Amino acid sequence: MGKKKMPLVPMKAILDATEKYNYAQGAFNVNAVCQAKAVIEVHEMFRSAAILQGADLANAFMGGRTDFANGTLEDKKRGAQNIANAVKKYAENSPVPVALHLDHGKNFESCAAAIAGGYTSVMIDGSALPFEENVELTREVVKYAHERGVTVEGELGVLAGVEDHVFAANSTYTNPMDAVKFFKQTGVDALAISYGTKHGANKGKDTVIRKEIAIATKECMLHEGIEGTLVSHGSSTVPQYIVSEINALGGDIHDAYGIKKEQLKEVSKLGIRKINVDTDIRLAVTRNLRELFRDDPSLRGSASIGEIYELLCKNPSAFDPRVFFPPIMDTVMYGNVPDDDVAKIVDCIERGVKEVVGTLIVEFDSVGRAPLIENVSLDEMAERYRRKG
Repeated sequence: MGKKKMPLVPMKAILDATEKYNYAQGAFNVNAVCQAKAVIEVHEMFRSAAILQGADLANAFMGGRTDFANGTLEDKKRGAQNIANAVKKYAENSPVPVALHLDHGKNFESCAAAIAGGYTSVMIDGSALPFEENVELTREVVKYAHERGVTVEGELGVLAGVEDHVFAANSTYTNPMDAVKFFKQTGVDALAISYGTKHGANKGKDTVIRKEIAIATKECMLHEGIEGTLVSHGSSTVPQYIVSEINALGGDIHDAYGIKKEQLKEVSKLGIRKINVDTDIRLAVTRNLRELFRDDPSLRGSASIGEIYELLCKNPSAFDPRVFFPPIMDTVMYGNVPDDDVAKIVDCIERGVKEVVGTLIVEFDSVGRAPLIENVSLDEMAERYRRKG
């Protein structure tokens, strides 16, 4: 793992190693340049490959749209480029392989925009569509992405919960037979299944994931000779110590429970190879921001970051840092740090990211696995897809 310049790798290269060596890889959502830097640095520390994710709406936010739910395709294109630029900047001199994945791309255009921006993997989420339409949409994205060596993830079944306005009141579990059909008909590389995980911070106090769905799906795939990776969405662990700390610092977060780490560790050995985490990062960053202003009250009147303190006070139940970031959008989008006060905020964010991401790298067993990843380029991967036909 020398220090030669490494472009981003297709996510499939990382997923193939997880299949071969029976472990899982955390996939972590980022919404700011310094978050991307922190995710890559902590993976380097543990000699683990890294999967960074930009959600469709994170791209809108990184394109300068603070009301990201209303982001246009242009905002998303700009944001996809900003996230990709940041990830490439920190990845090219990294000793570990890094992939950049679009989380919950909601249509063909969003996926194409991410690919144009430099993403090496995209998810097309057609899970709300009838099966045949989901297949058709996913197949269209697969054809476009594979020609460019880019990995594709689909989704089958609907997860309950809310994350970035990916909303469903109830979940529909994935039928393992449908999953097999879906892999066959789309040629997709990875599939997010619904087996009891939930988006957002309120997954219910005693959520039990239905590991038998993962086991049955994987068995059916092996039986049919299907190569492909199963993915777990909505899998944040929502560390209770962080929730308590936020509330002790003036926050007001209730009914926030995640998926128990033990359950995720178990399914990571049963065929679930990519585990998506977003909420944990949001919580740790929010706690650190609250601590900063508690420990250094003079910052509350700061010209550059005082407004962040006001937003924290106004939004006690919010824990998505994007609620607090608008005063420092230049830093968020481009990584510019104009003064010492902003540097303190950046430090808060980076430490929060590393705390929760580092924990999960260890729990999911990807420590020390970086040398197992094949260093393949997008062009080489495109050639392999072509040969497979």
